[in-house]
Amino acid sequence: MSWYQTQIQLDARPRGFHLITSEVEGALEQLAAVKVGLLQVFIQHTSASLTINENADATVRGDFERFFSHAVPENEPYYEHTFEGPDDMPAHLKSSILGSSLSIPVTEGRLNLGTWQGIYLCEHRNRGGSRSLVLTLQGD
Repeated sequence: MSWYQTQIQLDARPRGFHLITSEVEGALEQLAAVKVGLLQVFIQHTSASLTINENADATVRGDFERFFSHAVPENEPYYEHTFEGPDDMPAHLKSSILGSSLSIPVTEGRLNLGTWQGIYLCEHRNRGGSRSLVLTLQGD
């Protein structure tokens, strides 16, 4: 079994849910050699997250943003962590709800995602900046 690990920097994106599947795949030249394996994708931030969902219809990503903005609103009077702005504490909560890592099977040199699945960067800050991902690939 072989292991490979790399880190990538994603360009800053506006608040919302963004497909990053091709960026992840493009950073892993070793992917093509793996017959059976597993890719872990980990985001090194507490105000952005990762998830897998619909990759074809962009309205799904807009619906995600609207849902989470409604479910975890800004400017709640009970937030104590407000020093970094009204979007910061909600970003931490959304990140904890969605999670910081994904495990994706690798089969015959490709991510074994479903037909309509893609990897999302979930940017929860209005101006979150670039985001760092650690990609750990293992397999035969």
